[in-house]
Amino acid sequence: MLPLIAAVIVLALAFDFLNGIHDSSNVVATMISSRALSPRVALTMTALAEFSGPFIFGVAVANTIGNEVVLADTINIKVLLAALISSIFWNLLTWYLGFPSSSSHALIGGFIGAVVMGAGWQAIRLQGLGKILIALFASPIIGFLVGYFVLRIIYLLAWNATPRINTVFKRSQIVTALALALSHGANDAQKTMGIITLALVTTGYLKVFAVPTWVIVLCAGMIALGTSIGGWRLIRTVGGRFYKIRPVDGLAAQLTSAAVILGASLVGGPVSTTQVVSSAITGVGAAERMNKVRWGVAQDIATAWLLTIPATALVAAGVYWVILRFMPS
Repeated sequence: MLPLIAAVIVLALAFDFLNGIHDSSNVVATMISSRALSPRVALTMTALAEFSGPFIFGVAVANTIGNEVVLADTINIKVLLAALISSIFWNLLTWYLGFPSSSSHALIGGFIGAVVMGAGWQAIRLQGLGKILIALFASPIIGFLVGYFVLRIIYLLAWNATPRINTVFKRSQIVTALALALSHGANDAQKTMGIITLALVTTGYLKVFAVPTWVIVLCAGMIALGTSIGGWRLIRTVGGRFYKIRPVDGLAAQLTSAAVILGASLVGGPVSTTQVVSSAITGVGAAERMNKVRWGVAQDIATAWLLTIPATALVAAGVYWVILRFMPS
């Protein structure tokens, strides 16, 4: 059993690392595109803030993922292996294609597919699953609407301002980017904390679900490391393909994203940073004028979001079947 637990931990940390690379684009893209900070400074600052997030805001999301979705005594360690392999495969594929899909959707989809294949629907806690799905699918709508109104409010407050206001917008992004990075670390890093802790409970190494400190340190460290490296293909997609982002757009999008993600983290709602940031950017652009946004790009990304959960669920089910063939006992 020990080798299987070690495999789950290694795969979970690998997923966390890829998540950091994948989602670094969401945290720093607007700041880089609006030239508020250089790419390397932005990524380093973001990585340090992301490591701090779980220690400041707690681990409510980890509890949701690991303790509220499945009945721990009905699944086995192979289910978690299948879920992680499926999620990593999807992250690598979308990273290679430069497509900002959702790591959160990939993990949840893989988790659901593997659990259903390994233990059946009776192992799923519908209330917990509903909480996750509501958070995932409501957050981009909220991000769009909040982004729309935040830009309108900024324009109202900056009425008759001189062009020097752009300097204020640029410098303010340092604060909002830190808030966004803290919220991202407090949400995304916790998803793998929940998986690792669930593995320890499932195998009897933990009697009750409580995230150990060493798990928090490892997961926060790996997502920070991934962020510091940066996913440059995805940064270009998020930062430039929707429309040309100005300092005021970057400020509004970051402020919106930080508020939505942090709010979800505090109540234990796992959300997709990719979704929230992309929808906030779209909402900010639409607030200025509807034809400013390249809606075809937004449609392509929305399609990837919708496909991710069913696709990774199917992949995870297949992976679990293969694992059983090679490790039947």
